[in-house]
Amino acid sequence: MIAVAERGRAGLPDARVERRLAAILAADVAGYSRLIGEDEEGTLAALRRMRRELIDPKIAEHRGRIVKTTGDGLLVEFQSVVDALRCAAAWQGAMPTDRDITWRIGIHQGDIVVEDDDIFGDGVNVAARLEGLAEPGGICVSARVQEDAAGRLDLAFVDIGEQNLKNIARPIRVYRVASPHPNPSPQPREGVAASGALTLPDKPSIAVLPFQNMSGDPEQEYFADGMVEEIITALSRIRWLFVIARNSSFTYKGQHVDIKQVGRELGVRYVLEGSVRKGGNRVRITAQLIDAISGSHVWADRYDRDINDVFAVQDEIAASVAGIIEPALAAAEQQRALRKAPERLDAWEAYQRGLWHFYKYTAEENQTALAFFRQAIALDPNFAPGHYGYGLALQWDIWFFSGRPLSDTQGTPRNEARLAVALDERDAMARAVLAHMMLWGGEWDAAIAEARIAFELNPNSAFIAGMLGCVLCFGGHPEEALDRLRQAIRASPHDPLRWLWTMWVAATHWHLHDFAAALENHREQIRQRPGYGLIYFMSAAALAHLGRIDEAQAAFTNAAAKFPEEVPRLSIRPPWARPQDWELRLAGLRLITDEIE
Repeated sequence: MIAVAERGRAGLPDARVERRLAAILAADVAGYSRLIGEDEEGTLAALRRMRRELIDPKIAEHRGRIVKTTGDGLLVEFQSVVDALRCAAAWQGAMPTDRDITWRIGIHQGDIVVEDDDIFGDGVNVAARLEGLAEPGGICVSARVQEDAAGRLDLAFVDIGEQNLKNIARPIRVYRVASPHPNPSPQPREGVAASGALTLPDKPSIAVLPFQNMSGDPEQEYFADGMVEEIITALSRIRWLFVIARNSSFTYKGQHVDIKQVGRELGVRYVLEGSVRKGGNRVRITAQLIDAISGSHVWADRYDRDINDVFAVQDEIAASVAGIIEPALAAAEQQRALRKAPERLDAWEAYQRGLWHFYKYTAEENQTALAFFRQAIALDPNFAPGHYGYGLALQWDIWFFSGRPLSDTQGTPRNEARLAVALDERDAMARAVLAHMMLWGGEWDAAIAEARIAFELNPNSAFIAGMLGCVLCFGGHPEEALDRLRQAIRASPHDPLRWLWTMWVAATHWHLHDFAAALENHREQIRQRPGYGLIYFMSAAALAHLGRIDEAQAAFTNAAAKFPEEVPRLSIRPPWARPQDWELRLAGLRLITDEIE
């Protein structure tokens, strides 16, 4: 990818500064590192031939000037938006369909600074960021480019909404070029049908269609439309999900649509559709998530609510739908990745395969998860989920399976979480994982602050609500912790991490001195994860605090027989627990055994 010049202008002498308005095209090869790793000589030779025979002639034909090149990218200046777009469309349309090499292109029009034949400024920076949003074989342009080109070229544009681009102060409205073929009889490119169907982006993608108003009351359209807008906004907070903007999905309003056709036209894998029926003071909302490639249903649900406060109901349903769809989509993506051979996985798919094994909770499966997370990092070192996935699985290994000192979590696992946040500071999952690592270092206040940032970025994620609940629990805020942990369980009731949330709920009740509730949750967790030995001892301690000494002693004896390796560890305070909280547990154990120091 072309390096983006973030140069300030204050240091340039006014007499030497040359400014002009230009259309800037930034392009790079998708998956360049992987291609070089697989066949360095062959890839470089193919790129040189492609440049010589196809790309450079197209740029010259459309009066472009190549400003700079790298091994995998080009920066090109054009005098007009029309020339830049014609060149980009011809470039993508001419690419061979039997090659692994595909290009991503971004185009922006803006003010640039020229110095020694090089160019700088926001016009360059925005173009480079747009290129990063384009799918392999695709083109992304700014609203300024779309406005200038609309009606002047035989190209269709898909509005993907305002995007916050790295190091760009203001949001930029972005469009994808739906049919990059200006010629009357274009040759279809791999992944783009002659009808103008879009290739899928390299991460999960979804469109939310307008919900059907089943009430027979035209005035209820506002409620149905508002409901969908809230859902789109909530889903847009999920960093790993590509969400089609409202202006594009609402073009299907009032139409009987074929879901597979919608998927092709908008370039998405998943489509959410639904209906709203209002009667009196009650409203019923149904929603279903469909795989637009296969046509199969991924998830469906129904919501019945009183409608005393329209906006409160919209907020509640939107949060609930987004919270449930996130794990449903993740599960669907994991199943899709499982059907591919490991050597054919991209970074996202390798990450999903890692998650699938991670959630199995065995030493062997966790080692497999670590291998897939390492594969994701190797495929794309700048892919934040690969790093925090690896950090989590390594922490899991230290905590549950390896017998290594728990302080080791403050080494590589924490460093991987920090790197993930550095790579994408708006990735709420990365921040939640970092908060968890901070907790393990005994930095309760810092962990809570980091988890709150994650929650602000995506308040509907069950994972993030659960992590916030965890750090609040051990950081001394039990009442708020219960609210967040219950939110996580409510949002994803069948989540593979529910047993962990249940354990943290039990710990929160300990801190509230509600030993009966703690015992109830310990027993629920034992049903969910019978192989986790510590919980049996905590159940015995809760029984002791309740005065049920005989039961407590029997429970301790059984636990010691079943998990003898845990007994010596009971006196050792884990790094995430505050001294006063851990002492409460030990006090319960001391009521029934002399083995606790």
